[in-house]
Amino acid sequence: MSDDQIETSEEFRFPCGECGSEMRFDPEANKLKCAYCSHEQDFDGEGETGLANTELDFKAALNNELPEEDMEENRVTDCSNCGAQVEFEGETYSKECPFCASPIVVEPRTSKQIKPKGVMPFVLSEDKARDEMTKWLSKLWFAPGNLQEYARKGRKMQGIYVPYWTYDAQSESDYAGQRGTHYYVTERYTATENGKSVSKTRQVRKTRWRRVSGHVSKWFDDILVLASKSLPKRFTDKLAPWDLSALKDYSPSYIAGYSAEAYTVELGEGFTEAEAIMESEIRTLVRRDIGGDDQRINALNTTLSALTFKHVLLPIWLAAYKYQGKTYRFVVNGQTGKVKGERPWSKGKIALAVLAGVVIIVGGVLIAQAMK
Repeated sequence: MSDDQIETSEEFRFPCGECGSEMRFDPEANKLKCAYCSHEQDFDGEGETGLANTELDFKAALNNELPEEDMEENRVTDCSNCGAQVEFEGETYSKECPFCASPIVVEPRTSKQIKPKGVMPFVLSEDKARDEMTKWLSKLWFAPGNLQEYARKGRKMQGIYVPYWTYDAQSESDYAGQRGTHYYVTERYTATENGKSVSKTRQVRKTRWRRVSGHVSKWFDDILVLASKSLPKRFTDKLAPWDLSALKDYSPSYIAGYSAEAYTVELGEGFTEAEAIMESEIRTLVRRDIGGDDQRINALNTTLSALTFKHVLLPIWLAAYKYQGKTYRFVVNGQTGKVKGERPWSKGKIALAVLAGVVIIVGGVLIAQAMK
């Protein structure tokens, strides 16, 4: 397999009742569908029990005190190339990483992990995701010409359910700071006009500061943090927003025909990022509470309570493009179609653009000289 191809690794298999081939979850039909004979089959996965929205106790999880029904054991190994945690089934000991196509022959270990509670089923089919990616690629300046050819050929995309953490918390914050009020004073200054010094006035803004203190509260609901290290976070974060109200109770049927990654960002590590997000929002709230024209926060003490979390799987379409020996990856939000990714630059096109710019400048100079 070439580096720009990505092979699907199915974690759950559902044989077709008509021909025995593998069934796959079809986003448009919201059913399992056979890729060989097109037979469709309903499944029990409509998310009616509310499991997807069940919050778990954060401190209990950190202390390994979650009930056994909230945990599962998997046979996993870490991909040495991209860092993904790859799951193994049965007696399988050799496979390819579904995220970067690197061969994996390391003996897997047993890992106990928190079960996903919710899954957001794919809304976009592979064809529609490819259409969105093609539109995005067409807008790239100085991209290699064969990039469009790559998109038009309908290369296979990888459907991946990516792990995320969501965090809930009640924050109570005491602060001390200063409120700034702007005022203006008239200032005299000397300027030179027509070789002479003249006296002038101007309005200068100053700020009068007054000490303040106060208290703000905020409920944080579903702070979303990527729990994967195999995908480029600088792009996956930009796939937001996600409509988490569309989460369904986790069911293996939704995973049929796709890959599902085990989380590699631990719960506590993810919470560190969530705390930073919360603090940024709290500081915005404090500045609003201080009021005035300008604000200074000198001290901020925040207490978080009612800490809960969920482990959920969100759908992402992944494609790879190889250019001059390097692989570039594109990610598509499987719910909204939003596209982000790495992009190659065509050195030839850039050189031609620079050359064209030089020609235009030189031409303009020659024409100007000829007109003198």
